[in-house]
Amino acid sequence: MGRTEFSNKYRERMFPGYKSKFLETDPEFIERFDNFAFDEVVNSDDLDDRTRMTAVLATLIGAQCVSEYKAMMTAALNFGITPVEIKEVVYQAVAYLGIGRVFDFLHATNDVLSAQGIKLPLEGQATTTAENRLEKGIQTQVDIFGQRMAGFYKSGPAESRHMHRWLADNCFGDYYTRKGLDYKMREMITFCFLSAQGGCEPQLTSHAAANMRIGNDKVFLIKIISQCLPFIGYPRSLNALGCVNEAANQMEKTK
Repeated sequence: MGRTEFSNKYRERMFPGYKSKFLETDPEFIERFDNFAFDEVVNSDDLDDRTRMTAVLATLIGAQCVSEYKAMMTAALNFGITPVEIKEVVYQAVAYLGIGRVFDFLHATNDVLSAQGIKLPLEGQATTTAENRLEKGIQTQVDIFGQRMAGFYKSGPAESRHMHRWLADNCFGDYYTRKGLDYKMREMITFCFLSAQGGCEPQLTSHAAANMRIGNDKVFLIKIISQCLPFIGYPRSLNALGCVNEAANQMEKTK
């Protein structure tokens, strides 16, 4: 069968001069995988390489794939994604995956950047302070989810209300307000974190709707799912598709 000309060229763009060891140890597998992931899937839609690679990085963090993340991070840099953008993906992952699952990715990111001669720390991207992070976080929630979120931080039973406040001041006030990525890209990577880790379908449906509300429409989200499918497989990809369809149906009913 052999690898297609397109998949060969695409892989060379990702990893210039690199020859995969799988060509020697697992030639049948790697030709089928490369032809699928780096030709058939890539050519299935018009998603640009930078968006595709950003989604893949977020998905690999969500799926806990450190080795593949390091490889694809190198490819992402070769496709023009900046170190700041990559760091912002990793930082935001903490809010959705927890530091326990992001710790190794932060180290991996620093290792790849340092190996490429990029000086750390990078330029700061924070825009909030301890005094205004709650206020700015609430406004960000409203900007993305709508006015119904204005008072969400103080809703719910007294014993658990602090978590809603943390969602506003920490998740949104500390992370979403940072420079480096805009709201549309931040909601897209959140969608990838949730779809890749699985078991978060209610939140995934909610964030699918949030994506659509700010301009990442249903067709766009299906493109994202499609491009990430080779990295997380069919079950979680199909679950994500179901959440997108559910969110679209819910939004249609509220029009």
